[in-house]
Amino acid sequence: MLDIFQYAFMQKAFLVGILLAVIIPLMGVIVVLKRLSMIGDALSHTSLAGVAMGLILGINPIVGAVIVCMIAAFSIEGIRKALPKYAEISISVIMSVGIGLASILSGFVEDGAAFNSFLFGSIVAITDTEVILVIIVTVIVVITFLLLYKELMFIIFDEEGAVLAGIPVKKINFVITFLTAITVSVAARSVGALIVSSLMVIPVACAMQVANSYKKTVVYSVLFALLFTMAGLFLSYYFDLKPGGTIVLTGVVILIPLMIWKIR
Repeated sequence: MLDIFQYAFMQKAFLVGILLAVIIPLMGVIVVLKRLSMIGDALSHTSLAGVAMGLILGINPIVGAVIVCMIAAFSIEGIRKALPKYAEISISVIMSVGIGLASILSGFVEDGAAFNSFLFGSIVAITDTEVILVIIVTVIVVITFLLLYKELMFIIFDEEGAVLAGIPVKKINFVITFLTAITVSVAARSVGALIVSSLMVIPVACAMQVANSYKKTVVYSVLFALLFTMAGLFLSYYFDLKPGGTIVLTGVVILIPLMIWKIR
């Protein structure tokens, strides 16, 4: 089975897949426990508008996705603060705007194949530049998460208490919103804009079935994501399937029995 690693494109696919399997769940733990799990959907759909904008303007689509995703992420945070009792409205509004813009802008994209590659990802066709970008983002996300570990835990479970305790909640939320936007944008190129939100939620959902603490939830989320990614890449290679979709469905296949086991 190790003949899969004789190809350079598969070596890069595994490297990028492993790195994304670390940082996506880290962001996922935060948004899921803050009950904003649909934020991944909103940002991933909005990233498509950025991709289309990049292709139209002749700039790197990932740069376009990052810019639009950051605007969307901070807009969600702004609306959520303005309407704290109806936080889910912010996600629905931004998702609607993102889908609408992506739909309109896609009609002006000359290279339809390039745009479509961002829908479901193309992890086996990423460039060396994109690999370097993923490495840089991974280092930044992991270091930031570890440095803010205690503060994030406090904010997730008691944001008001964190403010009273003197924790700079607004600044930390700004940083996490920024990192979430970048993570989604980078991952959209590799696993697909329509799939990245699932990778942000499913590993965390699996971890919550077996973990009994915040720390274990974080660790298990990353381990589950690594399992899904490795298994998905192997299955997609040997059965000629789309990698992104295979990775997500692998996660769902594992999540269902875990949920049944937890209920029992």
